Amino acid sequence: MLAELLILFAMIVIVYLLFRVFKSVIYLIINSVLGLIILFVANLVLGLEIAYSWLVILICAIGGIIGAVIVIILQLLTGLF
Repeated sequence: MLAELLILFAMIVIVYLLFRVFKSVIYLIINSVLGLIILFVANLVLGLEIAYSWLVILICAIGGIIGAVIVIILQLLTGLF
């Protein structure tokens, strides 16, 4: 009886931890996709002519929305990208 309760408790803890991990991963994926969409729309609407290099895509994929805003600001201020 005690062994079954311990196994049940362990399974509940594992399911909870997996839920937390997948929730974080889904948030990161959504943030990355939104960053890339913002970069594409800003490039299309504002005519920024930001080249889609591996560095720009990496910044937007890791930074998400904030990364896209940083790339857009750097393009507007310095023409870096």
